[in-house]
Amino acid sequence: MTMFVVGALLCLSFWVSLYFFFCNVNGSRSSEWNCRLVTLVHGILAVCVTAYIGYVDGPWPFAYPGTKNTSLQISALVLSLCYFIFDMAWCVYFRTEGPVMLAHHTMSILGILSTLWLGESGIEGCAVLFGSEITNPLLQARWFLKQTGNYGTWLGTIVDVLFVLLFVLMRIFVGGTMLYCELSSPRPRFFIKCGGVAMYILSWVFMIDIVRFTIRKSKKWQEQQKDLHETVSANGHRTKCE
Repeated sequence: MTMFVVGALLCLSFWVSLYFFFCNVNGSRSSEWNCRLVTLVHGILAVCVTAYIGYVDGPWPFAYPGTKNTSLQISALVLSLCYFIFDMAWCVYFRTEGPVMLAHHTMSILGILSTLWLGESGIEGCAVLFGSEITNPLLQARWFLKQTGNYGTWLGTIVDVLFVLLFVLMRIFVGGTMLYCELSSPRPRFFIKCGGVAMYILSWVFMIDIVRFTIRKSKKWQEQQKDLHETVSANGHRTKCE
């Protein structure tokens, strides 16, 4: 327990120090800019580490849910736990996020704490981290593009399309498969299964927002194409009259 507390404090200190480092380097940028840089670093780290755990170190999460935690799984979970604590505190202090995102962070913290306390189901926790954080770099890229005035370019469109496709694939389809394996296996504890159901429901809440965004984006694109067509037609008509 002492080693766990020391490790958690070190990880928390790392995220806080990284945030203040970005604040010093990017003094002209907002606090949210620097916090999102920390979020981007966590997303990349979490995806890389959990991908190695799932695909190389093992065990395969779809076949062996509820198994004992390995040291690498514990390290990855503690790293993300401390990030979520930092980001949760930051969001509450600056009041930048709504109830859905705060609920996501709360469930993530409670889920990781439960997995670490039980000493099992770490592989599912890492799989959930991989699936939820793999879209994170695209989400942050979208925000940075907006802040720099580049969101309306072709790059913003590519980021949006990739984000939607990756979210649907990983959070809905792969996440649904993971949840089925979790619920059908006799090994995981009951409240771990409940946590998996809660996280999957939350994914669908996010999915509803994404569908609404996609509809708005599609309507806006259709309007732009219609205006462009009308402009081209008008120019062509004036040319003929001349």
